[in-house]
Amino acid sequence: MDCTKVGSLILNLRKEKKLTQKALADLIGVSDKAISKWERGLGCPDVSLLGDLSRVLGVNIEKILSGDLSPNDIDGGNMKKLKFYICPYCGSILTATGEAEISCCGRKLEALPQQPVQGSHSIRVEEIEDDYYVTFSHEMTKKHYLTFMACAEYDRVLLVKLYPEQSGEVRFPKMRRGGKIYFGCSQHGLFATDIASAIR
Repeated sequence: MDCTKVGSLILNLRKEKKLTQKALADLIGVSDKAISKWERGLGCPDVSLLGDLSRVLGVNIEKILSGDLSPNDIDGGNMKKLKFYICPYCGSILTATGEAEISCCGRKLEALPQQPVQGSHSIRVEEIEDDYYVTFSHEMTKKHYLTFMACAEYDRVLLVKLYPEQSGEVRFPKMRRGGKIYFGCSQHGLFATDIASAIR
C-alpha cells in the first residue's frame, strides 16, 4: 500500500464530501491528527478502519488500498454494449452500458456472457396492439427458472423480474423497431436474441 497515494485519495474524497479533517475523524472514530498524517502520506489507515472509510467516503475498500480512483471513459449509452450482472447470493440484477466494477453482497460480479437462444431457452414474440407479447416454455420451478426478461431498444431497457411458478409470458411496450430481448436462466446464464428474429 502506497501511503502517499492513499493519503492523496483520502484528501480528495474528504474534500468532495465537504468534510473537515475533524468531521471525518469523528465519523470513523479516530483523531483529526490521524487524518492529517494519512493525507500527508506519513502513514496509512489501519485495516480495521477501511470499512468505515469506505462507507463514509463512498468508495470501495479496494480503491482506498490502491489509492487510485481513475474514472472510466464517458459512456456513450450504446445499448449494444449492455451487460447484465446477477448476484448469486441475493439474486439482484444489475446492468451497465460501459465498463463498470459491480459488486453485491461484498463480492465482485462479472458480466454474464451472452448465449444465443436455443432449445429449451427459446422464446416467441408476437406483436399485439402496441406491445411485444413474449412467451416461453422454459420450466419455472424453484431450482430451474428464468430469473428476468429485458427488452433493450436504442436508449432504454425495460426489465421484468421473474419468479418460480410464474406463468411463461411477459409484455413489453413497443418503443421502436428493432432491439433485443435478454433473459437470464438460474442455471444456464444469459441468453439474447434480436426482437425481429423472434417475432412469429
